[in-house]
Amino acid sequence: MSERRRAPIGRGDVVYPAYWLAAALLIGLTLLGVPLDQPAAMAIATIVFIGGGLPHGAYDIALLRRSVALDRIGMGLAVGGYVAIALLMVFLWMSVPLVALILFLAAAAVHFGEDWPMLQDPLLRVAAGAAVIAAATIGHPAEVAALFVAMSDPRAAVIAQVITAAAPVALLVTAVGIALAWREGSLSWAVAMSLCLVLLVVLPPVMGFALFFAFLHSPRHLAQARARLHDMTLARWIGTGALLSGLALLGWLGLRAMAPAHFDPIVVAQAFQLLASVAVPHLLLSRWIERRLASAPLS
Repeated sequence: MSERRRAPIGRGDVVYPAYWLAAALLIGLTLLGVPLDQPAAMAIATIVFIGGGLPHGAYDIALLRRSVALDRIGMGLAVGGYVAIALLMVFLWMSVPLVALILFLAAAAVHFGEDWPMLQDPLLRVAAGAAVIAAATIGHPAEVAALFVAMSDPRAAVIAQVITAAAPVALLVTAVGIALAWREGSLSWAVAMSLCLVLLVVLPPVMGFALFFAFLHSPRHLAQARARLHDMTLARWIGTGALLSGLALLGWLGLRAMAPAHFDPIVVAQAFQLLASVAVPHLLLSRWIERRLASAPLS
């Protein structure tokens, strides 16, 4: 794409070929009548969104070191705070899971809304971020409600109904964002998001979310982090993401083993709970880092 047709930096212009390949594969399987809501398919989708999504928050501490001059004690406090927020989310899942679910959905809407900087109003960005969840509830309200209930308690079915009711507004705002992205030069992003929202309606919710999270949302943030940590060797870059993601997964498995009665046996529900536990500290820290880096950009 020529410079004239490229979108401004950060305007959602990062769409990698893997997204189109994954989307084409899912469309082909759907047209062939392959059942994508079977346990094996759900397990694959869960592995994909955990494996492809966890690493994009693994570089928060490295970015923090670039944005703020911290000594060893300061870094220890920063890492401790990050872990403390994650453990607080785990505690909420174990004690008041409905509150944890609401926090997770709110954090997801805010975080996914960061993919829509072409929308100037923060509330509009949150609405566009919520469209990912809303599209799934329109296409599969019963499945989404069942997942929410598995993650928390039977009252969570009402949350799914509220999201379904608000879905038309969220999708309308997203349509405006897509139109702006197209006008500003992010043609691939506009087409990719349009297709993704359609597939979120058509595909089973976990499959559609895996496509969005692992192939569209996460790569964009990984690209931004990689650009800011450009002097980190590729081996160290990959090792950092793999190590921190592995530690998060092992920590979750350890907590589940110590208190099995507090966690639903459904693997997909636990995967979303794990994602939520690291998503909240990632959201809080990444937004603060963004403001720091914006005021003092790296050379």
